[in-house]
Amino acid sequence: MASDNPTVVDDATNGFTRPEMYKENLAGTVDAYDRHVFLCYKSHVAWPPRVESSDADPFPKLVAATWKARRNDMPLKTKITVCEAREEAGFSDGDVLIFPEMIRYRGLEESNVDSFFEDVLVNGKPWTAGVPEVVTGSHVYVCAHGSRDVRCGVCGPVLIKKLNEEIELRGLKDQISVTACSHVGGHKYAGNVIIYSPRADGKIMGHWYGYVTPNDVPELLDQHIAKGEVIQRLWRGQMGPSVVDGKGADDQKLANGKDTSKGKKNHVESDKLSSNETVGCCQGVNGVSCCRTASAEQNEEIPKQQGSKISCSWSVLQQRDILTAVGVLGAVAVVAVAYKLYRRSG
Repeated sequence: MASDNPTVVDDATNGFTRPEMYKENLAGTVDAYDRHVFLCYKSHVAWPPRVESSDADPFPKLVAATWKARRNDMPLKTKITVCEAREEAGFSDGDVLIFPEMIRYRGLEESNVDSFFEDVLVNGKPWTAGVPEVVTGSHVYVCAHGSRDVRCGVCGPVLIKKLNEEIELRGLKDQISVTACSHVGGHKYAGNVIIYSPRADGKIMGHWYGYVTPNDVPELLDQHIAKGEVIQRLWRGQMGPSVVDGKGADDQKLANGKDTSKGKKNHVESDKLSSNETVGCCQGVNGVSCCRTASAEQNEEIPKQQGSKISCSWSVLQQRDILTAVGVLGAVAVVAVAYKLYRRSG
């Protein structure tokens, strides 16, 4: 029998109590990327399902087409997402925010999109048509693209409201901003939340969370943003190198307390604005981190859970050196025993 309360129906079918919640392992559901660009454009309620390819919205369509044409020229794997232009928060159409650089450019429009890509994203130089502004604090993006998928349309606005309420209670309005964003891949993981914030050493981290509910909001603020502690049961990945399939994911527990890693394969859904995206490793508490060497050029941390702690794992090289040393000591001991026996027999 249908409920008389449409809110209850929405929540049960497309919201936080829908049957698919917590059914998949989250870790590794974001592709690797190095830089995230947010294009401010209109309100999330005005976006068409494919805002990046809509003829009625030529500006984001041009940005997406330019990204596609120049992405192989960019030294960094760059992801581009449309976010809401909230004038009450000081954002207007054509504002561009770039992470991890933590800078904003104003005044991007159709006539200068090419120069922006050429100067900033391809050559890594200041934009000749704009002045970079430093942005500070923590920046939270919540997918609320309801015309693209009803699940984010139901969950996103509720999470934004709850985040703003909790931020207000903590007196952090000048330190944390919350913005609606367009499709980020993985609507089935709604609510989807991305947090860009500095850790204790000042490095800007970008972490992605899925299956986020209003009950998780205090933990995201008090643990992730305030203390730098990754909420592993909701963790999808981060800005940086990609997590090898199966590495770090087997230890992830979902919010319902069940281990869903057995027999599950991680799926990555691509945003049409950028298909080479992220997941990396995780930061430790208060800037103290544990790392696993991924390459000679980049060491990032991968969350591995043992009880409630993040544990470090030795690299293959360290283990090999230790085993070699043990072998050498063993050989020396054998030679010493043999020499003593020889002396006695003599």
